[in-house]
Amino acid sequence: MSSMEEIQVELQCADLWKRFHDIGTEMIITKAGRRMFPAMRVKITGLDPHQQYYIAMDIVPVDNKRYRYVYHSSKWMVAGNADSPVPPRVYIHPDSLASGDTWMRQVVSFDKLKLTNNELDDQGHIILHSMHKYQPRVHVIRKDFSSDLSPTKPVPVGDGVKTFNFPETVFTTVTAYQNQQITRLKIDRNPFAKGFRDSGRNRTGLEAIMETYAFWRPPTHTHTFT
Repeated sequence: MSSMEEIQVELQCADLWKRFHDIGTEMIITKAGRRMFPAMRVKITGLDPHQQYYIAMDIVPVDNKRYRYVYHSSKWMVAGNADSPVPPRVYIHPDSLASGDTWMRQVVSFDKLKLTNNELDDQGHIILHSMHKYQPRVHVIRKDFSSDLSPTKPVPVGDGVKTFNFPETVFTTVTAYQNQQITRLKIDRNPFAKGFRDSGRNRTGLEAIMETYAFWRPPTHTHTFT
């Protein structure tokens, strides 16, 4: 039997995540819920092929600060203390419960996970505050340690749980993108934006996708970068 110590989780599309991280990744949150891009996708090794596991993801605060974006310097700055904690939410991968062999044969994708700022959400979305920094975490949970696993409780801690996080996946939550470089990179790399790339090489197409992405439009007196 493989021990939990042997389990490794590798982030997929790490280069893309790093490109976003180098700029300062932003993720849109909405009342209805918005999918992440890039989505968390991982490859898992070292599982016991015959053991049963749950794979789950949660998103935790990086610190106890609230942030604001300073446009003239294109930087995030601390704006004050974090808002009060939100109810804990855990996204249990829909393929759970599955054998180690099944998990190791696939790329485990969390592309259906959605982020919301609705603290009364009853759809199972991850609840986050806007203008805060967060760290996604992936959890491998052995079946015999899953009795306390729940979408509305913190992830259990113990010998049957192993947690992984990747610093390059840290992001700041926004209701509208603050950094134009992030907007452009998302348009360029998101497969769902293909139609806008193909038909939007003019101003109208670019404006359309920016509206779709809730792009921040600066006041007329603010200098903008082209």
